[in-house]
Amino acid sequence: MKNNRYICKQNSNSMNHLDRYREEVSSFIDGTQISKSPKELYDPIDYILKIGGKRLRPILTLFSAEVFGSTSKEAIYAAVAIEMFHNFSLIHDDIMDDAPLRRGNKTVHEKWNLNTGILSGDAMLILAYQYFENYEPQVFRELAKLFSKTALEVCEGQQMDINFETRTDVSIEEYIKMIDYKTAVLVGAAFEMGSIVAKTSAENRTAIYDYGRYLGIAFQLQDDFLDAFGDAETFGKQVGGDILENKKTFLYLKSLENANANQKAALEKWFATTENTQEKIEAVKMLFEETGVVSDSEKLIEEYTNKALHILDNLEIAIDYKEELREFSLNLMNRTV
Repeated sequence: MKNNRYICKQNSNSMNHLDRYREEVSSFIDGTQISKSPKELYDPIDYILKIGGKRLRPILTLFSAEVFGSTSKEAIYAAVAIEMFHNFSLIHDDIMDDAPLRRGNKTVHEKWNLNTGILSGDAMLILAYQYFENYEPQVFRELAKLFSKTALEVCEGQQMDINFETRTDVSIEEYIKMIDYKTAVLVGAAFEMGSIVAKTSAENRTAIYDYGRYLGIAFQLQDDFLDAFGDAETFGKQVGGDILENKKTFLYLKSLENANANQKAALEKWFATTENTQEKIEAVKMLFEETGVVSDSEKLIEEYTNKALHILDNLEIAIDYKEELREFSLNLMNRTV
């Protein structure tokens, strides 16, 4: 146990820590060459790992480890395992969505082929588990147990999302559960893995997991909001993509709930078409505004962020770390990218 180290962290550099963690993760990944044979299996893994991305989840693992008295060096293997799993899920998501681009580059199945994408993704999942072998047996066991639980939940969330495509009776409660499983549990796990490496108490592990999970839900709700109302230049992808794909996001579901008969009919008509036009985007956005879901969405994002912040109030960590986590939470809520 390292409880005595929570109270005396020194030389905080505020959110500069996150830049340092990102550099540590990037340096580790860039310095790792998976040169096994057959190259057709392993080259795509190197490719997807090294085309970048925010690398948010591994950063959170390193952050959490230091919060609870360990070091980022000790947590790097768990952090890279999280990043490996995240990218495995992206390869398979891109196959299911038939997506041509990922982070501005060709997706793995486009650059190679469908079968290679499936196999390389599978190999990444196994490689992720192997990184846990760098830890002592008890830590390995706890990391693998959490990882298995989380991986299964992510798959369940992805299947729920697929099911929603053909359903007309999706509830807001079901949608929140879907984004919880598809997105938020991995954020919670990233935080908890750092706490496992630091060998903190079960109470702290549960708290930091819940903190990350609430933030993950807020993050996805904000992502949905930005997809409709963000600035295309800062958001980094087409605004209105979810509308064109008829995604049943909180905005759509809440708009249906708030709408009068005419507004509801118009929404359902637009979401029954596969029309790929700016007219559709603008018409649906206007309906979102008319039914008041812009403020409803902002309130829900704030609600889940505040749930995360409330956990911080009772977490036994150094004050400066607590302030960093608070700032991190608020930055996520107010982000434009």
